[in-house]
Amino acid sequence: MSGDLGGTGTERAVRRDGAVRAAVEQGLLGPDVPIVGLLDVAGIRESAAALRAAFEAVTAPGTPVLHAFAVKATPLVPVLRLLHEEGIGVEVASPGELALARAAGVPAERTVLDSPAKTPAELREALELGIAVNADNPQELERLDALVKALPDTASPLGIRVNPQVGGGSIEALSTATATSKFGVALRDEGAREWVVRAYLDRPWLTRLHTHTGSQGIPLTLMAEGVAEAYALAEEINERAGRRQVDTLDIGGGLPVNFGSDEESPTYAEYARVLRERVPGLFDGRYGLVTEFGRSLLAKHGTVVARVEYAKSAGGRPVAVTHAGVQVATRTVYAPGAWPLRIAAYDGKGMPKEGPDVVQDVAGPACFAGDLLAVGRAMPLLEQGDYAAALDTGAYYFAHHYAYNSLARPGVYGFVSDEDGSVSFATVREEQRVEEIVAEAGGGRADALTEAVRRGGSGRS
Repeated sequence: MSGDLGGTGTERAVRRDGAVRAAVEQGLLGPDVPIVGLLDVAGIRESAAALRAAFEAVTAPGTPVLHAFAVKATPLVPVLRLLHEEGIGVEVASPGELALARAAGVPAERTVLDSPAKTPAELREALELGIAVNADNPQELERLDALVKALPDTASPLGIRVNPQVGGGSIEALSTATATSKFGVALRDEGAREWVVRAYLDRPWLTRLHTHTGSQGIPLTLMAEGVAEAYALAEEINERAGRRQVDTLDIGGGLPVNFGSDEESPTYAEYARVLRERVPGLFDGRYGLVTEFGRSLLAKHGTVVARVEYAKSAGGRPVAVTHAGVQVATRTVYAPGAWPLRIAAYDGKGMPKEGPDVVQDVAGPACFAGDLLAVGRAMPLLEQGDYAAALDTGAYYFAHHYAYNSLARPGVYGFVSDEDGSVSFATVREEQRVEEIVAEAGGGRADALTEAVRRGGSGRS
């Protein structure tokens, strides 16, 4: 495995091609089911193994390490169960994500709660269950003070999230260690560092320290710099406490994903080596470790496949109108410069399409002009009845539906490829039915507003 993110790009491409063909042959894709999400089960397992191996290679034997998957990346219960069985816990940031993790059978001791807006009820539930909590700010810490007194036997490991303010990457919205980031205690603000140290010295039950520099667009060196700042703070707290009060460092996640090719770069092994060089004391066994990777575990192992409903031209350029657009690839449609996706062309039988490259647009089904997966992309010409596959979409794509035009959530299927090339599918999430869309839109309360008008009069003076 060599610490890569999950097999070679060639192996994944072969599995993906086989899955698209099998989806068409088995009726998961076709005129009546024009869009699906596919998850490569083997690839997910390989990424989980690569993550574990990368940190085992640099960490002192016996060091407790929890790799917690950031549920927001792919909030699907079967995915969380699979990762749990592969030795990966969960990082949750809402009551909904916690409920998903519990439904997947992930135990409390392998769960971490992070969020900048935890309610008193959320905090109480976490402490009652024994879930680790990282306080985001002084006001939240005050709430924890009261809860710890009320629940003195809680098994929850507790800590504070700090913002090391080391700078941002190429995508501002995903940079969480800037001077003004909304997350954590801003460590370089006047008086903040001393406040954090005093908070620990006054509370022996604070035993963890958390930081997270960002995700996509953040270079490994900047990620390591953020971890180094947190490590130095933990050392200071323990020195002033005269004991090893901080016993665990939660270093967040955020490994960037290469969306430009099948190459997996950077790898977990590369990141672990950068951390060992920059923060060698992190791995000597004095601190337990928690990581919170999300996108990097799933992105390369998901594919959204959509049927080409119509092929047309505009201004002399071909346009393939498909069933995948803003509803599944919201970030790509609204910020294509930051979130470009590769598109693979398949014919009507699900076979990789051959032929000369033709510059064309790949459009989605939504009723606005900007609903485009790709603009001016050179690839084999997509024709009516073909399929366009958006690659590397296993995280933050088909599991984050955007209901523009009341478009339905697509079904999601995990696939396993046998040695003989046969492919079997497991339903992860059924496609959304029109009846469910109506119900979510208040279909059972059609008269609610008109009845309110009748009860209250015309509303006109």
